[in-house]
Amino acid sequence: MTLRNGLSEELNRQGNEHFSRGYYTEAYTCYARALECDRLSGDRRALVATLGNLGNICAVSGRRDSAQAHYQEVLELQKILGDEKGIGTTLANLGNLRADAGEWDRARAYYLEAMDLITKTHDEAAQAVLLSDLGLVARETGDSEEAIRCYERSLALMRRLGNLAGVADAWRMIGRTYVIQRRYHEAIACCQTSQSIAERLRDELRTGGARYVLVQCYEELGQLQEAADHLEQVVSMDRKYRLPKLEENTQRLNVLRLRLAGLAQAQVPREMSA
Repeated sequence: MTLRNGLSEELNRQGNEHFSRGYYTEAYTCYARALECDRLSGDRRALVATLGNLGNICAVSGRRDSAQAHYQEVLELQKILGDEKGIGTTLANLGNLRADAGEWDRARAYYLEAMDLITKTHDEAAQAVLLSDLGLVARETGDSEEAIRCYERSLALMRRLGNLAGVADAWRMIGRTYVIQRRYHEAIACCQTSQSIAERLRDELRTGGARYVLVQCYEELGQLQEAADHLEQVVSMDRKYRLPKLEENTQRLNVLRLRLAGLAQAQVPREMSA
């Protein structure tokens, strides 16, 4: 390994560490410096790794055009290297960009192309994620039944692989699809399963995700106290992790509390006259 390659590897390592902590500016700086090293060395595999990291950081930062450019360059390099598994991953990343933009037809095309390649490489973990992605596209384009089929296939793979976090996600996504179909009791059962798994994993964010769907279910069923109880937990988590929906969920919780207070007051005269 040359000195330049060693520096690139170290800068990517540092960038990944910053990325995992949510320090995106610092991560981007590390990846950009690593890219300079890789351009000078001409190491294609190192370029693939660094450009992929830059694509990821741009994607989560909302810079979709930059992410697209990085992923496209990665794709061309992977084709030269004959890396079918890598090509499948990059196509999935391109699909994610289009899904984030609400371009569902383009997202589906990327996901299906990625699935063809990943199926050939027998990468079941990647297949499970892609099935969930295809489920999202189906759900957002109004095909709830197809969405559930995709999520159930993803769930089966996640179970077989022992990926409990993935199992929790699949149950939550099935639950969200049931909400669209107004099958609230079935949605509650799915989300309670998701919540239980997430709690065993001590994964607060996944637990909060399941609770968030439960809030909507209980509101729709008129079980406002249950909805408020879950939303209080969600708001607490939003505050702890400084999540973007803190203000929105806090306002929603205040409205629920006012509704509950109004119901309690309305019941006082009946109790007094009894």
